[in-house]
Amino acid sequence: MIVVEDLVKNYGSFQAVKGINLKVEDGQIVGLLGPNGAGKSTTMNIITGYISATSGSVEIDGYNIMAEPMKAKSRIGYLPEIPPLYMDMTVLSYLKFVAEIKGVVKKERLAEVKRVMKITKITDRAQRMISKLSKGYRQRVGLAAALLGNPPILILDEPTVGLDPSQVVEIRELIRSLAHEHTVILSSHILSEVSEVCDHIIIINNGTVVAEDTPENLSRKYSNQSHVAMEIKGDKESIGEVLDSIDYIESYEFGASEDGVQEVNLLLTTDEDRNDDLFYLFAGKKMPVRKVSRESLSLEEVFLKLTGEEKPQKEEDVDVEAEDAEGTETVEETESVETAEDNKEDNDKEEE
Repeated sequence: MIVVEDLVKNYGSFQAVKGINLKVEDGQIVGLLGPNGAGKSTTMNIITGYISATSGSVEIDGYNIMAEPMKAKSRIGYLPEIPPLYMDMTVLSYLKFVAEIKGVVKKERLAEVKRVMKITKITDRAQRMISKLSKGYRQRVGLAAALLGNPPILILDEPTVGLDPSQVVEIRELIRSLAHEHTVILSSHILSEVSEVCDHIIIINNGTVVAEDTPENLSRKYSNQSHVAMEIKGDKESIGEVLDSIDYIESYEFGASEDGVQEVNLLLTTDEDRNDDLFYLFAGKKMPVRKVSRESLSLEEVFLKLTGEEKPQKEEDVDVEAEDAEGTETVEETESVETAEDNKEDNDKEEE
């Protein structure tokens, strides 16, 4: 379980995180969403112990990330957006190296490496140079490294970025399968992906949590349930007479008409579900109802409504900019600079 209480992070006079509180239960797959500069990546970096908080607390399975960092961090497997891979190593040698760093007992090290390679389906690439792997397989190697030591919590930052559609599907299925033994926090700008994979959503905006719930409950909560769309077979005059007689209809508007079927948008005076009432009322008047539905927002529409964004964008969070300003260079950034040319050539190329 992850418990975050009153989390605050300041960069000089700028407050990136403003008292965030959240709880992630065991076995959940949680989607962490937020627009540019929302504080999402800052929050993730504090949870993983990568940067410190100005105030507040983070507990990982009961261990405070600041007071007991080694115990807390041992409970976490982290896959950053750009996995910090060593391109001149083979998959096997790299994973053995990471296992050693993570403190996996020497006599169990090879078995543990084989276990994670099997889970991520990279066993047949064990002797391949990482520089010769496609983008999809590099992501798998990064995920395998995160799984070493079998940490109960996995934090995945944009795990499918840059992958082709088939690779995206494979990684999604892999993440779902991991939920049986791990708690997963997933950050992604692909909202359809979050909706498909996650069973709980946390939306951060302007340094605070603005909403959290299941995707279904978020859609229900932020949809305007007083709006109803209908398709009714009949003429406008007859349909209008029925609608005018219903006291809980505030107004209505006709839309397109095709083959005698009228589209009608209703505004009700109540949020109560009146779909069945409307259906049977028109059926009793010998006017078949082809459709009756209340407004339902997608996760993307809920996100835009809560954050005021025109559309989701790729995030370059303030914490990265602040770290750069202080002259701190991340491992991921170092790796991406050193291997930029290799990545460009190999990202979309599958080895023979």
